[in-house]
Amino acid sequence: MAGKPDWLKGIMPALVTPFTREEEIDEEAMRRLIRHVLPHVNAVVPVGTTGEFVYLSEDEKRRLIDITIDEVGGQRPVIAGTGCANTKDTVALTQYAKDAGAHAALVVAPFYLKPAFNEVYEHYEAVSKVGMPIILYNIPQTAGTHYRWWTAEGMAYLDNVVGIKDSSGDVPFLMALFEKVKGQIAIICGHDEIVMAALAAGADGAILATANLIPDIWQEIYTHTREGRIEEAQERQRDVQRLARIVARCGSTQAVKEGLRMMGIDVGDSRHPIMPGGAFRREDYEDLRLQLEELGRIPPRSIRYDLAQGKTVESSVPATPYTPEAVTDFTMLVGEAYAGPPDFEIAHVDLLLGHKDGPVGTALEEALRRPGVEDPSGKDLTELKIIFERPRTLLVPTVTVRTKKQARHIYDDAVQGFVMALQSSLSDGFLPEAVLDDLVLIVNAFVHPSAANRRRIAINNYKAMRAAIRKAIEGRPTVDELLREKEAARHPLRYAP
Repeated sequence: MAGKPDWLKGIMPALVTPFTREEEIDEEAMRRLIRHVLPHVNAVVPVGTTGEFVYLSEDEKRRLIDITIDEVGGQRPVIAGTGCANTKDTVALTQYAKDAGAHAALVVAPFYLKPAFNEVYEHYEAVSKVGMPIILYNIPQTAGTHYRWWTAEGMAYLDNVVGIKDSSGDVPFLMALFEKVKGQIAIICGHDEIVMAALAAGADGAILATANLIPDIWQEIYTHTREGRIEEAQERQRDVQRLARIVARCGSTQAVKEGLRMMGIDVGDSRHPIMPGGAFRREDYEDLRLQLEELGRIPPRSIRYDLAQGKTVESSVPATPYTPEAVTDFTMLVGEAYAGPPDFEIAHVDLLLGHKDGPVGTALEEALRRPGVEDPSGKDLTELKIIFERPRTLLVPTVTVRTKKQARHIYDDAVQGFVMALQSSLSDGFLPEAVLDDLVLIVNAFVHPSAANRRRIAINNYKAMRAAIRKAIEGRPTVDELLREKEAARHPLRYAP
């Protein structure tokens, strides 16, 4: 057994692989990404799961290893992903990484045909003979092969095994590793949602998809935990938990790339068959954006609102590359957004936003003059309500309200979410004070008749409304977004395309 090297610890980003629109490796974007993370990390990991290694040719894997080693320039260790579906290719790529100057190889369990445990052991035995430091890699949710503690313990004693990365999220398995191999090889957490807990339990470090986005915050969590400041580490883990959950649930590749693009680091999209709107849903996009804003990763920028009669308003908003420099036509802006889970508490908002003297203002006033539908007691259940005064905002239910329960869910619970969203949009600058008397909004909102969880109704409608306001102001989805996602359109309530 080689034993645990001193350098194998801390925070290590599982680097995404940047692609051009033609799905070729974008070398300059790869170098920019490495420069972005390098000051905050202890090592870098190219050609792993987040790097889409299963979609790369063997020549492309070698090229990425070379680019990374060259750009890092010896400032940090490079751990090259060398796992392949078969032993022969894994041995060959590991030998290449060794000769290229990588410090270690991250070797995923052989996948797809799901070899037996003795076959997995013999696979690693063959790779170990290359004579390079090997990090075992357990990620059963994609590899289809889950180590058992006795298998991991046996492989830990192979001559050149120096660590194990566990991305399973299986805490009992992780605890067994601490019992069986802690101190002998490095134990590395690979599941972003449990990093702080793993570090506090004794993990040596973490290889993370989200370390592409927030390497410095993960370094804070690592340092706090290592120095015994557990409460500070817990607080920071809570700060990033939504980000970690979104990325882990979406399979990391497209989610991380979308987040980097929001931050101004364009690394392209995942390779097909992964699609932007399929692997990473649009409601997740808005949630990820808000989390990155809260973490200070999307800084504010000034935009100009050109209103009627020559009135111009400047506002500072958290801006992505899709945020325009100016919004020049408030005749009628349209925003649409969806938020969940669960299914019965989903929120779907269609929003019209425009000048009070334009067609949206006219439609609002006309709608208020129309009668509603009464229940047997004479109470108007489908009243079109003004739910906010500045800007004046009209609520129009999508589903006919037939019961008092439905009325409570739409007019109390959903409205609570809408008001929160409007207040947040005032705070973040998308609805600046100077435009509140000029603009009106019409909210066409869906609340499922079978909804029950009142808090989720409020939260989901808050998310949908806030996203719809931003999309209306920013003119999203843009033509570029639509063209990128045209094959991935999905109805959120259906399994079929």
